[in-house]
This record gives sequence, C-alpha cells and structure tokens, in this order.
Amino acid sequence: MRATYEIGNGRAAAILLARHGAKVALVDINPEWAEETRRMIDEEGGISEVIQADVTIEESCKMAVKKTVELWGAVHILVNNVGVGGAIGDATVVNLGAWERDFRINVTSMVLMARYVIPEMRKGGRGSIVNLSSVSGLLGGNPSLIYPTTKGAIIQLTRTMAAQHGQENIRVNCVCPGMVYTPMVRGRGMTDEMRQARINQNLLKREGTGWDVGHAILFLSSKEASWITGLIMPVDGGTTAGKTDRPALNEDTFAASNTGVSN
Repeated sequence: MRATYEIGNGRAAAILLARHGAKVALVDINPEWAEETRRMIDEEGGISEVIQADVTIEESCKMAVKKTVELWGAVHILVNNVGVGGAIGDATVVNLGAWERDFRINVTSMVLMARYVIPEMRKGGRGSIVNLSSVSGLLGGNPSLIYPTTKGAIIQLTRTMAAQHGQENIRVNCVCPGMVYTPMVRGRGMTDEMRQARINQNLLKREGTGWDVGHAILFLSSKEASWITGLIMPVDGGTTAGKTDRPALNEDTFAASNTGVSN
C-alpha cells in the first residue's frame, strides 16, 4: 500500500497558501525541513522565506513575527502547526518534567505566537488564526495522557480566543486531523496491516493525507471563511461522526422513514 503523496500537514498547508498568493514565513526549529518546503514552493513560483525559531521560547516567537513583518509589512494569517506525541503513561507514571515540556510544545507555543501576531493583525484590521489539534482532543481511549490532554486544550484555547478577538475581526478556528498518513507516521514504522486498520475506522474507508488537512487550513484562512470563527473542524473521514457497523437501509425501511408508515 502506498500513499498517493506522502506530505506533512504543515508543508501541505504552506504550499497551498503560497499557491493562492500568500507570502509564507516558514517558521521551524529545523531549517533544513523548512528549506525543503521553500524549494517546493519555489518550483511553483510561490513566495516564501525560512525563519528559524523555537516556538517554545517567547523571545524566539517575537523575533519570528518581527522578521515576517520586516519582510512583507504585515501578518494576516497564523497557522499554529506544532506538536509532539509526547510522554507515555497515565497519571501514576508519566514523567512530570516531560509532561511540562510537551505541554509547552503543544499548547503554550500557540499562545506565544499569538501574543506577537495578534497586535500585527490589529494594525491591519483583520486576521485568521488556525490552530492544529487532533481527533484525539475530541475522543477518549488514547493510551497516552499528555497527547489528548494537550489536543483538548487547543480546542478550548481556540474557542476562547475566538470569543476574545472576534470584535477585532480576528478569526480563530481549529482543524482536528484524523489519522492521516504523513512522513512522520511512516517514520514510526507503520505496517500495511496497521494502516488498513486505521482506514477501517473511518466512514469513507479511505486514507487521508496531509493535503486533506492542508485544504481545510486553506479554507479557514481564506476570505471565503470570513464569517466563520470558533469552529472546531474534524478532518477525519467521519471517524468522529459514528460507526459503520449497522445494517444498510432497505427500500421498505427507506419508504417508511419518508412516509411515517411502518410495515
């Protein structure tokens, strides 16, 4: 089994935004990863620049936003796409030092970037922030404690920020990817059997990719979504909508459901 195009969520979003005319600041702690994204954008004639920064450090976030404004004069869109799987274990065994580190990576980083981006958005009278969470923030049953906890926190962070900044014409939305196939997932050694089991969990019975997530980010960043804020959008093939282990409706059942008459 092979993905049609293995690409990460952040890279896909950056390429799609550049395709639609955005000037993209590629902020990453690893400049080599960002340079590859820049190369892909360059090939399509887009505009981007790499800015090395550690988004868990406030001064680094301040610098990244300052450089972006120096390059292009304003910031209209912020995509907070950062996260780690994090420490393993329940409350009785999880390493608390790792817990605090992972919470800072997954949640506090978004606050730090917003702290310096929102004042720039205020100057322009508009803005769109898209935070990346996960279906793990909507569902229970995850063997890890830190990962779903942080992803749930991002959902509430999004709703609160949307309420706080809506009157400033700054929209804040959240995308919750399901188990899409990305290079990071592939690197964890996922077998074909494991991939198929993941596919079987969604209603569409097909595998999602970073492009699916990227298109959701693109839409929420766009003017077409100008009346949408506080939205929590699962991009998961229907995983969070329900299960498919129920019998299909036959013609008699369908007719009865439309007429209110049962056999």
